[in-house]
Amino acid sequence: MNSFSTTNSYIALNHLRMRAFHGVYEEERRQGNDFIVDVRLKVDLTRAVASDTVSDTVDYAAVCQLVKAEMEIPSALLEHVAGRIARRIASSFPTVEEIFLRISKCRPPMSADVESASVELIITT
Repeated sequence: MNSFSTTNSYIALNHLRMRAFHGVYEEERRQGNDFIVDVRLKVDLTRAVASDTVSDTVDYAAVCQLVKAEMEIPSALLEHVAGRIARRIASSFPTVEEIFLRISKCRPPMSADVESASVELIITT
């Protein structure tokens, strides 16, 4: 195979579903809710494409564990949770060039029939 550059490449975790206890209202923090997290990381995958070695990429299982650990820490605002996750990804994986992160709260407590409410961050590292 010819060598090529994959500098515009991404690793993604799609629809990571978990239970967490985030919210402004006491009831949300006590009862919890279902959340969906989507993560997309821009990273140069050139070496991993050639080597087939996990150390030449970003281990998405490790990213998943990091996301789960941060989601377990209750916060009032999803913006705060998203910021914590983005900071940990950036510090844990220095080869990541950009982080796209969406956290969606399923069936948020509001006076409307809404499937979810989301916060999205796009961070350039």
